[in-house]
Amino acid sequence: MTAPTRRSLLAAGTALALALIGTPAFSADVTITIGYQPIVEPSRVPQADGTYEAATKATIDWKKFDSGADVIAAIASGSLDIGYVGSSPLAAAASRQLPIETIALVGLISEAEALAVRGISKPEDLAGKKIATPFVSTAHYSLLTALKHWSIDPKSVEILNLRPPEIAAAWSRGDIDGAYVWDPVLSQIKTSGTVLATSADVAQWGGPTFDAWIVSKSFAEKHPDLVATFVKVTGDATAAYRANPDSWGAGSPQAEKIARLTGAKPEEVPALLKGYIFPTLEEQAGADLLGGGTVKAVAATSAFLKEQGKIPSVLDDYSAYVSPRWVKDAAKLSF
Repeated sequence: MTAPTRRSLLAAGTALALALIGTPAFSADVTITIGYQPIVEPSRVPQADGTYEAATKATIDWKKFDSGADVIAAIASGSLDIGYVGSSPLAAAASRQLPIETIALVGLISEAEALAVRGISKPEDLAGKKIATPFVSTAHYSLLTALKHWSIDPKSVEILNLRPPEIAAAWSRGDIDGAYVWDPVLSQIKTSGTVLATSADVAQWGGPTFDAWIVSKSFAEKHPDLVATFVKVTGDATAAYRANPDSWGAGSPQAEKIARLTGAKPEEVPALLKGYIFPTLEEQAGADLLGGGTVKAVAATSAFLKEQGKIPSVLDDYSAYVSPRWVKDAAKLSF
């Protein structure tokens, strides 16, 4: 048996490298703590199926939160690695210079968030009424943007800071006149209320909003492979929905899994999914989104929050908090 030559060793190494292309390597015994919100969107399916665990080979501790502000607080305390937030809490966190980074967009909010009211037929009737919303959320930002568009002083409205489950309870008791909130609670209160404005309307008035996944920068630096794989699984779920939304109908396994994790009814899921615009990984990497547009949106949101007195100051540049790197890296993976 002849000894291996330098050429044969090089060839073997090259073959091994080729075999590993697109396959992430992981550290053993890693636990990822992920904060999610019970919002109807495609990545609830791989969450229910255990796909994230299978792909990352990690133990995942899923923690449910009712608002992005709570997610931000948990990441700031060091108790979360990855979290689901809306654009308004993201902007507030970035303005505070918390060590976070946006790794993927979930969806651009359209009709999935709205201002539902009762006993109110026009914006002018909001004065003196009790309107609930989770403070520093995308819904709160949209409510303030709508009031500004309607030339209504926010101080003339009694705006209450309530989380979605609290909004549902307050609405059923008759304690509030309206709420700007998201699905599935929005769907519940719409059954006995009317919609005065949706986030699709607010986007046209200059206040677009979105949901995103963010990561602790320290975790991303230690485990870039896990972050890219997380984004890949999330992107695959979006791609599956985009490819055939009709297959995610009321009686589908996807609708059942989403309903189980969000509290929505399976028959409501198809319509709730249509309340978002879900961009693919490739679309997210483009100049309109994570490649540039998202940074501008975060800056504009921050400026508005400062104007409203919700944050003390804004940054000159928000690009450190938004990166197309992760969706680009994820798009190269295969498993």
